[in-house]
Amino acid sequence: MAAMKPRTGDGPLEVTKEGRGIVMRVPLEGGGRLVVEMTPDEASALGDALKAIAG
Repeated sequence: MAAMKPRTGDGPLEVTKEGRGIVMRVPLEGGGRLVVEMTPDEASALGDALKAIAG
């Protein structure tokens, strides 16, 4: 029997290139991860939007 891992949001933000897309895994408060797949153009637009709001 495999060991059960707790489902926590603790862990790093992960961004990987998979095929032609980019996959971002964001840990969530309360457990689990939000997984978003995007194109390079969408990733660039997201980066620009985050930079603009973060200062």
